[in-house]
Amino acid sequence: MTRELVHRSSVAEVFVTDGARVGDREFVVAAQWPRDHALYHPDENGLSDPLLFAETLRQGMVYVAHRHCGVPLGRRFVGRDIDFEITDPVTLRVEGVPLSVFLVGEWTWDGDDARGRSGARMDFRLVVGGRACGWGTISMLMVDERRYRLLRRLGGGAADAPATVPARTAASGAPRTPPHRVGRLRWRDCVLEEAARPDEWRLRVDRDHAVLFDHPTDHIPMMVMLEGFRQLGHLKVHDACGGPFADLSFALARTAVQCLAFGEFDRPTRLVVEECASGARPQETFQLSVSAVQGDTVLARARTAWACVGTRPAAAVPASW
Repeated sequence: MTRELVHRSSVAEVFVTDGARVGDREFVVAAQWPRDHALYHPDENGLSDPLLFAETLRQGMVYVAHRHCGVPLGRRFVGRDIDFEITDPVTLRVEGVPLSVFLVGEWTWDGDDARGRSGARMDFRLVVGGRACGWGTISMLMVDERRYRLLRRLGGGAADAPATVPARTAASGAPRTPPHRVGRLRWRDCVLEEAARPDEWRLRVDRDHAVLFDHPTDHIPMMVMLEGFRQLGHLKVHDACGGPFADLSFALARTAVQCLAFGEFDRPTRLVVEECASGARPQETFQLSVSAVQGDTVLARARTAWACVGTRPAAAVPASW
């Protein structure tokens, strides 16, 4: 699998391995998830990181677009929304070999490609060992360079800024949340900074992060927003379960994100908790609603659901690097 077909620079970050058309609009995409990963590592119960699924959804759609649906290389892909659920997390437990997964999906066009602008959606089922264990939907806008620059100008962004902006960290100087509180192993992977207001955090955007910024970009990527939503959910859900529930472990079961505007690097991004409540369904323990905001502009809205997956092992010494 070539890196260009999934919009990745590092070979290590390419999870899609192959794919085939099996119908007029139906495709099967094969992927392999690593036993361990610098950012998307297994949790304390040995379950695969749910954001591996999210990134595979993104790569799967980009691959199908280029390889099977005639979208030329060089088009800009802009995420519009993503919705996914892990229905059987035990199937995704990390064992002695990398996990082979399949995305069985359907492509739906939405837009006018004759104008140089086109949207599409893919609906996937996640299958492991012949067993369905999740589903996901992802929608993207695919535009040529001229249309992309117009979208950036309309959104108030720097449309003519080069993609090779010098790497830096957009940090406020506020304390970062310790990695063990947000489900991470390393300080460098923490994207939450404390804020003065309750139920509000700041998104730490480190453009020198090798995974979150695999290649240069002129705006905050969707996967960086997802990591912020996930870390904030982990923090809020586990903090809410103190006392007799302190030894329980919770995993992200479902995430639905609407992308509404481009996130700019030169503006602080606030993550605002709007709701934290008990889950609506038996398998959901908590539901959390969060918005990413720059000034008065809402960049994205996310709703996450968390499920209890077992007990927490004895506390380990948190990583300090």
